[in-house]
This record gives sequence, C-alpha cells and structure tokens, in this order.
Amino acid sequence: MALTRKGSAITNGRFLKADVLSFPIMELQQLQNRALEVREQYTEYECRFTKEWSNLNIMDGFVGDVGDLMKLVMAKEGLRKIDDVDAKLAHELADCLWCVFVLAKKYNVDLEKEFLATMSQLEKGIQKKLSA
Repeated sequence: MALTRKGSAITNGRFLKADVLSFPIMELQQLQNRALEVREQYTEYECRFTKEWSNLNIMDGFVGDVGDLMKLVMAKEGLRKIDDVDAKLAHELADCLWCVFVLAKKYNVDLEKEFLATMSQLEKGIQKKLSA
C-alpha cells in the first residue's frame, strides 16, 4: 500500500504519521532501485582501480556494517560513548539496508514477497504462543 501526503501528515490509509518528511515517500522497489543505482557507481569505481566486488566482498562489508551498528546500539544503551550517536545510528541502519537490497538483487530474492511471507510466519508463531 502506498503512502500518501495529507497536508503535513503521512497516511497509508490506516495509520497517520505527523512527521514532516524532507524526501519523497518511496515504495520498497523504489528504495531498492536507488540502492542498486548507487551500487552501480561503486562497481564503476571498483573496475577503474581494482576489480568489482564479489558477493562475498559485499557480504563481508555488510558484516562490518552490522558490527558498527552493534557498537552504536551499545552506545544508545549506555555501554559505550560515541559522539553524535543518533545520526551515526541512522546512517548505519540505512547502510545495512543498502547491503540487504544489493544482496537480495544479487541472489534474485523478491524482498517484498519474502518479507511479507516471513512476517506472516512470525505472526502465526507468536499468536500460537500467545494463545497457549
């Protein structure tokens, strides 16, 4: 379901979000396409100076990003001191999402379909536990 603007609010037909966004609202496929556009630029750069990153290189980078994300979560929970942690956390979450989009494309995974299927599975599992 697409999000739409209603004045300064955002709605998807059921929920209303009052935050004002400075970027256009994008569907999942649009976000993935944008991630792949940026990845193509990295590929061009890599091919000029070394060689294109393999899927393993991309995954290795993702693992490093997840490690950075863990440090930022620890800082948010008071276990580390990191300056400007909120901005860095937002950046790292977006960086991780970028890697997920790229890897999904590389391995021909339909993220929207698989995400919805996984959420249904998780929901059925937790509903079963809650009703026990």
